[in-house]
Amino acid sequence: MKLVGLTGGIGSGKSTVAAALRALGATVIDADGIVHELQAKGSPLLGEMVAAFGREILLTSGELDRKALGDVVFRDPDARKRLGDLVHPKVGAEMMARVEAARVAGVELTVLDIPLLLEGRQAAGGSRAARAPYDAIVVVWVPETTQIERTVERDGCEPEEAERRVRAQMSLDEKRGLADHVIDNSGSREATDAQVAVLYNRLRAETAPDAPPR
Repeated sequence: MKLVGLTGGIGSGKSTVAAALRALGATVIDADGIVHELQAKGSPLLGEMVAAFGREILLTSGELDRKALGDVVFRDPDARKRLGDLVHPKVGAEMMARVEAARVAGVELTVLDIPLLLEGRQAAGGSRAARAPYDAIVVVWVPETTQIERTVERDGCEPEEAERRVRAQMSLDEKRGLADHVIDNSGSREATDAQVAVLYNRLRAETAPDAPPR
């Protein structure tokens, strides 16, 4: 089975690319979706988060207030690290369990959709060993100005807040330098879909039994 890491950044349109790959036939495991499942009302993880950040991150219904949490972690690097230390190990374990299930089921191409896939890996020089267990890494790229505009439109926040959130992550230009494949999502949806189709066919060809070694 070929295992592909898909990443991008806020406002890059990574979810659009993931949906296109899924529509073409890839098995997509969504880290954000798993995060939402693990942070459901009454879950152990949500209890740990409340203990770390206070009940201010909850809605009156007892569910996670994602905007309130975002206001905390995008302004405070230490809080962002604390959240990552709580969430990432649990999400990673669940994703690997689903990868193994896909492998057992005979899936040929599995895509792990992970927003922060490359954060912390740049120091390793982007070497293939440092990026294990992925056979390939795909970055969805747009200019930073586009990220900010899309974040303002999606979240209804001020441009200054959108810029703060974008710059709290590793830049897409840096991520592009570590990628095996890049999808430029700054143009039309049709242009993006065409790039994804080419990528999907290439990845599938590389999983064929007679495919040449990388």
